[in-house]
Amino acid sequence: MTYADENTHVVCWTRPMVPLRADATDLPCEICPAEGFDPAVLPTWQPLCQEGEFTLVVMRAVPIEMGYKALQRMVAIARDTGAVMVYSDHYVRQEQGGALRRFPLIDYQAGSLRDDFDFGALVMFRTDALREALNELADDMADGRDLELRRIDYGAFYGLRLALSRMGELVHVPEALYTTVQPPQRPSGDRIYDYQAASSAPAQREMEALCTWHLKHIGAYLPAGQYTDVDVTCHDFAVECTVVIPVLNRARVIGDAIESVLSQQAPFDFNLIVVDNHSTDGTTEVIDRYAAHPRLIHIVPDRDDLGIGGCWNKAIYDARCGRFAIGLDSDDLFATPYALRTMVEKFYETRAAMVVGSYKTVDEHLHEVAPGVIAHREWTDANGRNNLLHVNGIGGPRAFYTPLYRSICLPGSSYGEDYGMALMVSRHYRVGRVWDVMTLARRWNDNTDSDLDINRENANNFYKDRLRTWEVMARMQMNSSRYTE
Repeated sequence: MTYADENTHVVCWTRPMVPLRADATDLPCEICPAEGFDPAVLPTWQPLCQEGEFTLVVMRAVPIEMGYKALQRMVAIARDTGAVMVYSDHYVRQEQGGALRRFPLIDYQAGSLRDDFDFGALVMFRTDALREALNELADDMADGRDLELRRIDYGAFYGLRLALSRMGELVHVPEALYTTVQPPQRPSGDRIYDYQAASSAPAQREMEALCTWHLKHIGAYLPAGQYTDVDVTCHDFAVECTVVIPVLNRARVIGDAIESVLSQQAPFDFNLIVVDNHSTDGTTEVIDRYAAHPRLIHIVPDRDDLGIGGCWNKAIYDARCGRFAIGLDSDDLFATPYALRTMVEKFYETRAAMVVGSYKTVDEHLHEVAPGVIAHREWTDANGRNNLLHVNGIGGPRAFYTPLYRSICLPGSSYGEDYGMALMVSRHYRVGRVWDVMTLARRWNDNTDSDLDINRENANNFYKDRLRTWEVMARMQMNSSRYTE
């Protein structure tokens, strides 16, 4: 181990008027107030990397109390690992003097490209690496070829940590090295839509440019227009379209979902496959009420280890599945009787392998609630599949060309499975978009993502980061083989 000692030079930049308390027996630390510092704004970073071996930055305007010997611990880990950046778990209090609660973070991965990755309130940088990242960002902005930004007002830290990740490791220390005060957070089900708000559009455009810049640097960028064409007419199917509803314990709403499918009006034959994953609340009995309907196929899997993705796979690999498969969540409804027709027409119009619609959030009684219409208009034909690695979703409802789906197969998990599929499909094929509202998405207490605890939220985020990591690796390999042929 490379020990930190009294010769170690650490400069700590704090937010004005925000107290930072460090253990008096820890390393010598030069504490400087960073007047006007804003992690989102690039020019305010420049004064922070002028001296010292390490630069400790308070990222949020909250009081911080360093743990016993915490600074020494961070320096030792940074030296042992050669890390360019170190962040750690911490304790939080809801108010001054309140009870301590452990707040775990997650490891950084190559696919941690979402801009809301949580590094906590205190981050330590190797000063020379931070300086190099700043210079690289400034030089590429001036050059303008790979980074089409003239200023950075929202994503400075995002761009810097992407640049740093190309230089070395961003090391997570799974030890609580400081304590901070954190105000109560909004439920996770509310926060997932923040990046879709109109007020977030300028920031999201900036983040997209920075993510695209990073993908170009690491060889994972996919140019516009390089797609494999899909001939959606080359196979025979008994029906043109199948709606797939995986369901578990949704007795209150599954009947509404089924009715909305059976009332669809389309100039082609379609059916509905409901995969009932061993419900115990009366859902099975509700589905059985429609047993006589010729369009309904009720599947109860012969195994009990399937997630949502596994239920999807059961439906798609069923011989009765149609040419196109359109998903509907068990607590959602189609917003128009022409949804199937609209989605199918988009396949033929665009020769896409996947089509994604738009939806509107409603309450249990189908009254519109915030955020309202979710259309994912950040998607563009030119850069949508690159930016998909930055955002946390692609929208819905999602529909697939069945033969192509069967060649890839959806991840069997119960979170992120559709997102993972979208990443894989968009690597090679077009994704068609329907901007009109196709479904009504209930936001209510029974949503699986309505109010997750930190451990469940971390697990979800880690898994999606892992999906992105695999996709980044696949795109890098694809580009490498393309350039060497």
